[in-house]
Amino acid sequence: MLTLTDTATTVVKSIVEKAPEADAAGLRIHGTAEDATNFTVAVVAAAEPGDSVVETSGARVFLEPNASKALDDKVLDAEVTAEGAVTFALTSR
Repeated sequence: MLTLTDTATTVVKSIVEKAPEADAAGLRIHGTAEDATNFTVAVVAAAEPGDSVVETSGARVFLEPNASKALDDKVLDAEVTAEGAVTFALTSR
């Protein structure tokens, strides 16, 4: 299952807290195909049917089935620039 670094956990929580329905909201990662190498990321109100849910210290990430399969052995990290822009990166465990 995907794991989050401490930085990614903090960034995800910070982003999701701004959502109108923050209590159940999370960051959803969607893969474009079964062997997904490109992903879309969006803040959503809740997981969709079939999504896997990764929760780390209050940070929720919803993984669409293709993304869940492709990211099973990955670690999500995040970086925030001085201007406040967020970049996510994936590494292997």
